[in-house]
Amino acid sequence: MTEVLNAESVPLPAPGAEHYPALDFVNSVIALPGGQYIDFLGTPAAANQWLVERGLAPADAGLGEMCTAQLRSLREQVRALFASRAAALPALPAALSAINDALTRAPTAPLLYWDDKEGPYRAPPCPTGEIVDHALASLAANAADLLTGPDAERLTACGSPPCNRYLLRHGRRHWCSTRCGDRARAARAYARRTQPKAD
Repeated sequence: MTEVLNAESVPLPAPGAEHYPALDFVNSVIALPGGQYIDFLGTPAAANQWLVERGLAPADAGLGEMCTAQLRSLREQVRALFASRAAALPALPAALSAINDALTRAPTAPLLYWDDKEGPYRAPPCPTGEIVDHALASLAANAADLLTGPDAERLTACGSPPCNRYLLRHGRRHWCSTRCGDRARAARAYARRTQPKAD
C-alpha cells in the first residue's frame, strides 16, 4: 500500500461524517486513482494525530503499534458492516462480534489497586490502553447508532471507482466528493463517446 500525504490528494470528509464519526473512521483509508492510498491510521503517530483531531485522545497518548493495529482492525470490521448494510446483505458474524467487543471494552470506572505503602487506590489499568479502549468503544457505538438509526437507509458506498469511501446519500448524489462526482461524470462521457455507433 503506497501512502501519499499531500494536501491536494486528501478529499474533504464525506457527506454525513460531520454527524457520524464512524463514517470518518471507515474513510480513514482512502483509495486514490493509480493504486495509491492514504491511510490516516497507517502508523502509530498518524493514528494518534487522527484520534487527537477528533477529540478521542490527548496529544501525548503515545499510541504504539498494537493499539494502532486494534484501530485498523475495528475499522475493517465497521467497513464490512457498512458494506453489508449498503448492499442489503447479511452481516458477517466476525464483524458484529468485533463491534460488540469494542462496545464492552471500555471500563466504566477506574479499577481498584493496592500499594504496599500507600494502601488502596483507583486508576485505569493502563492509560494508553484505556484511551484506545474508549476511542474504540466510542467509534463502535457511533457505527451502531448509524446502522440502527434513521440515516442507515442513506448509507452508501461512493459510486466513483476506485474510491472506497462511504457517505450518507443526499438526493441523487452518490459520490463522497466533487472530485469523485467529476471523475464519474467524465467516465460516463468517455464511455458514450467511445461506444460503437448503431447502424
